[in-house]
Amino acid sequence: ARAQVSEAILLAEGQKSAVTEYYLNHGTWPENNTSAGVASSATDIKGKYVQSVTVANGVVTAEMKSDGVNKEIQGKRLSLWARREAGSVKWFCGQPVTRAKAKDADDVTDDAGTDNGGKGKIDTKHLPSTCRDKSTAK
Repeated sequence: ARAQVSEAILLAEGQKSAVTEYYLNHGTWPENNTSAGVASSATDIKGKYVQSVTVANGVVTAEMKSDGVNKEIQGKRLSLWARREAGSVKWFCGQPVTRAKAKDADDVTDDAGTDNGGKGKIDTKHLPSTCRDKSTAK
């Protein structure tokens, strides 16, 4: 399962530079894939195990496929998000999070979701040590 999750991280990381560039140019986070300048349909960014990669208010979220992947991670998600730091941005990786508005500089909140009975997040044991940041990380 961890190898399959690493594909999700890799695909999500592919969107970081576009999100960072947008933020540095506009002072707000890109609201969606189109404004970030990445594939406009989230399902256009996919892999063998990953169903989609979505940019929403600067948060990049990868969702695993619902079949053909380890059953413990089917349909589950992880997120990459950034915060402003000394004129630049610092990125984090971990459980799915959400940012309420594109103008919210840093605030993100946990977004485990209601799918799978509120268990939309990938269990920590399947995340590499480099992708275990909390939504409150600074």
